[in-house]
Amino acid sequence: MRDVSTAASSLVEEFFSSLKWNSDELIPVIIQDDENGDVLMFAWMNEMALRQTLWTGLVTFWSRSRQELWVKGETSRHFQTLKSIAVDCDEDCLLIRVIQEGVACHELYRSCFFRSISTDGTIRLNQDRPDLSGIVTRS
Repeated sequence: MRDVSTAASSLVEEFFSSLKWNSDELIPVIIQDDENGDVLMFAWMNEMALRQTLWTGLVTFWSRSRQELWVKGETSRHFQTLKSIAVDCDEDCLLIRVIQEGVACHELYRSCFFRSISTDGTIRLNQDRPDLSGIVTRS
């Protein structure tokens, strides 16, 4: 009989080896709200960020500007708790569904995609900044 943890570990390693990382060893990630399907943000992960996300259940990214791992919510307390990870058909992009605490955007919008451009070129805000005074986040 095969050890379940060994089988699970083997599947995770198979998943990692199937991914197509870019020349900087990064993979693009789309973050989606698990509760309502809204796209919250786009970011990058390296292998360690993805492993840490799976291990801790808190979404972790690779900061290209700071060249370091960052746990979403580490400073803002607006954490993203992992619900699921899907890989696209080309195995070069991830869709991660999360439970979002607070807001996803550093500009304090629920989603980083808070601006829209219409076919006539008009740019508008498509969401309001939420009132964060009543939001309880983990300490």
